[in-house]
Amino acid sequence: MAILAMLIGLASFICFIMVLIKQFQNGGVVHGIIGIITCGIWTFIWGWMNANNLNIRNLMLAWTVLILIGLVLNFAFGVAMIPYGSMPTNTP
Repeated sequence: MAILAMLIGLASFICFIMVLIKQFQNGGVVHGIIGIITCGIWTFIWGWMNANNLNIRNLMLAWTVLILIGLVLNFAFGVAMIPYGSMPTNTP
């Protein structure tokens, strides 16, 4: 499951790069730099705000689905990655 989560994260990163390129081309350098500094949050919002104008609606839908699947996988299977013996005990 960790490999699947990693692949989904990589696909999400590729979507981020594709939208960031569109952001630099159409929004300008300032929007692109803000998109990099905010670790993609502004790029995601900007992409949805301009999805119809730039014909990137399918890309934004794919990126949104990848983010949601990544969150579900990380929450569902992240607990399985905790080592069994690492939980603290209350015994003196």
